[in-house]
Amino acid sequence: MLHRIATLLPFLLGPAIATAADSVRYEVVTHRDLAYNPAKDADPVKHKLDLYVPKGAKDYPVMVFVHGGAWKSGNKDLYAPLGENFASQGIGTAIINYRLSGGNRTTKHPDHIQDVAKAFAWVKENCGKYGGNKDKLFVSGHSAGGHLVALLAMDESYLKAEKCAASDIRGVVAVSGVYTISPVVLSGIFGKDEEVCKSASPVTYVKGKHPPFLIAYGDKDFPFLDAMAEDFGKKLKDAKSDATVIKLERTHYTIIRQMASKTDDELTKAMMEFLTKK
Repeated sequence: MLHRIATLLPFLLGPAIATAADSVRYEVVTHRDLAYNPAKDADPVKHKLDLYVPKGAKDYPVMVFVHGGAWKSGNKDLYAPLGENFASQGIGTAIINYRLSGGNRTTKHPDHIQDVAKAFAWVKENCGKYGGNKDKLFVSGHSAGGHLVALLAMDESYLKAEKCAASDIRGVVAVSGVYTISPVVLSGIFGKDEEVCKSASPVTYVKGKHPPFLIAYGDKDFPFLDAMAEDFGKKLKDAKSDATVIKLERTHYTIIRQMASKTDDELTKAMMEFLTKK
């Protein structure tokens, strides 16, 4: 999967300029390999993030993006085009690494989500130094990353451990995410205990008002992701939470490729509306 995504994200955007439609475009400044975990035993690679900022902008929204890869693969470097894309449109974008499972690694749930919470807390504390607004913090993720950002917003315990709260999240963009964890399918990551898997499922926590959600999936996405997205969105709406579900003519891979590299993509435009109006 890592190789396939790598081949789908080859397009780095150039310096930001005004388009023919006179939309504002910014040059992008990139701050690479910022450590978000100060602990002595922090992973020297996985506990770092890259921050893409719109040059000269002030008080701009900031999006924390979490990559996919089945909780086993992927890294922030593959998503440089996404950081460039959104920062060029005035959205500060922090693309994070986090510890991965699989192979000889000992990482399992809840290690991934704990890393995401720690990265979010770092961005909240530090984004102002780069011109961002900590009161306009969003989270977004694709595939496994969609699961992680949804869980971050729905189960507040991980944020509380980092002295943050769900109310610190202005909105969530979950793309092709997993919202119900199955011990049959995902036991290698989450174990076989049904209660643990239930507690790792974002849908478990729908009970009232939550941060606004923009949920997207492809019509040719992986099996069951479409039903999960529609079910999760419906439950949020039934609970009187702000949720929008978008179905796109995309595969699991083209949905992230086009979101990363195009300003006129349907999902990219919907995200910009979400990130600037919420």
